[in-house]
Amino acid sequence: MPMPAEAPLADPPGPGRDPASAGLLLDQRFDADTLHQLRAAVLAHAAWAGLPEDRVGDVMIAVHELAANTVRHGAGAGQLVICTEPGVLQCQVFDAGAASPNGCADGTGDSPHPWPSPEGHGLWLVRQLADQLSIARWHGGYQVTAHFTLPARP
Repeated sequence: MPMPAEAPLADPPGPGRDPASAGLLLDQRFDADTLHQLRAAVLAHAAWAGLPEDRVGDVMIAVHELAANTVRHGAGAGQLVICTEPGVLQCQVFDAGAASPNGCADGTGDSPHPWPSPEGHGLWLVRQLADQLSIARWHGGYQVTAHFTLPARP
């Protein structure tokens, strides 16, 4: 399955750049063996973008849940793209493979099992942490986008 083109960004952009106009902050592929690296990168980039410390943790937890779902229910690997738009930190997780029958069945993010389900509650948790969540079918897998509101700049 084709994945989005990967940009060579590993660290937050250098000092002196306004996070609100930074655009692409992170483009990183992941699998089960690199989830710890993904969590560290998300923490660094969310902090750099200007989120308060408690929201930085929320972003890391939400992205980890999405990435872990991709590893478990998808093809075992995926890609995270984090970018900023005015007032918003956008985290997109791309799944390169088809979801399992226990994953998102209809593209709406609704699980076929009511919560709590025996399969877990990662998407439920992401919905609690993110300000907005969208799930769309994408090249045989899914593209999940979580938005986090950035604080207003003085």
